[in-house]
Amino acid sequence: MSKRILVLAGDFVEDYELMVPYQCLLMLGHQVDVVCPDKKAGDTIKTAIHDFEGDQTYTEKPGHNFVLNASFDEIDEKTYDALVVPGGRAPEYIRLNQRVLDIVKYFDKQNKPIASICHGIQVLVAAQIVENRTCSCYPACAPDLNTNGGTWKDIGFEDAYVDNNLVTAAAWPAHPKWLAEFNKLLV
Repeated sequence: MSKRILVLAGDFVEDYELMVPYQCLLMLGHQVDVVCPDKKAGDTIKTAIHDFEGDQTYTEKPGHNFVLNASFDEIDEKTYDALVVPGGRAPEYIRLNQRVLDIVKYFDKQNKPIASICHGIQVLVAAQIVENRTCSCYPACAPDLNTNGGTWKDIGFEDAYVDNNLVTAAAWPAHPKWLAEFNKLLV
C-alpha cells in the first residue's frame, strides 16, 4: 500500500542520503515529498558527497543539485505517513527552524515512522525526541545524542537500529538495512 513520506532536507544534505532513499521509496510506490525551509517546489538544493577514504573523518565533495518537489510553507504534516531526515550538513542548520522541530515532534507524538541517518540525529535531538531512546548516528554526533538523554548504539556503518518508530543508521553504507527496516514500519 502506497504511503505519503515527507523528507526534510536543505543545502548540502548528503547526496546519497537524499537521492537513494528518495529513488528507492518512489520505486516501492510511495509518494515522496522533499522540502527545505525557505524554499518551494521547483527550487534546487545543493548536495554534498561524503566519502570514507582513510582520513580521520569523511571527505566532502560537491554533489548534485536536487529539485524540490514540494513547498515547505505549504506542507501539512498531518497528511503524511512517515518522515525521513537525511544527514550531511543540512541538519546542523535546519534544526534551527522551529517549524522543522514541530514537524518532527508531531511524527514522534503520533508514533509515525521516522528514519534518520548520519547527522540527521541532530534534528531529532533538537526536537527533543531522543530521551530514553536508543539510536545510531554518525559517531561524531553520539555525544549530542547521549547528553540529551538518548543512548548511542554503535552498530557500525552497514547496519540499522530500530527503537519503536525510529529507524536510525550511521551513514549511507547502511542504506540496504536502513531502508528495509523503514519499509517494514510503513506496511
